[in-house]
Amino acid sequence: MRINRKIAILAMTTSLVGLAHAEDLPTFKLEMNDGTLNPARIEVPAGKRIKIEVHNVGKGAAEFESVQLRKEKVLAPGADSFVVIAPLSPGEYRFFDDFHQQAQGVIVAK
Repeated sequence: MRINRKIAILAMTTSLVGLAHAEDLPTFKLEMNDGTLNPARIEVPAGKRIKIEVHNVGKGAAEFESVQLRKEKVLAPGADSFVVIAPLSPGEYRFFDDFHQQAQGVIVAK
């Protein structure tokens, strides 16, 4: 019984630490609207994990995709989601809406 209790306490502590860590991430917002990205340029701190909250405010599906960052996130119309990106070296990282190829954006790590 003691071992199960210790495991439960350890699991709760680990969950709370992970939650606190996720909330500390620098967070940036991106709206996708039927082929339009707002903003199309996102400046982020280099060397830090970041979170991008993606909101599809359009009437059709959208897909946040970055080949360089190896990230993909499909969103139904009206859906919200997020991507967490590992620390980036200074530079520019392209992303786009795979359902609307003309919608191109860039994340600039400084």
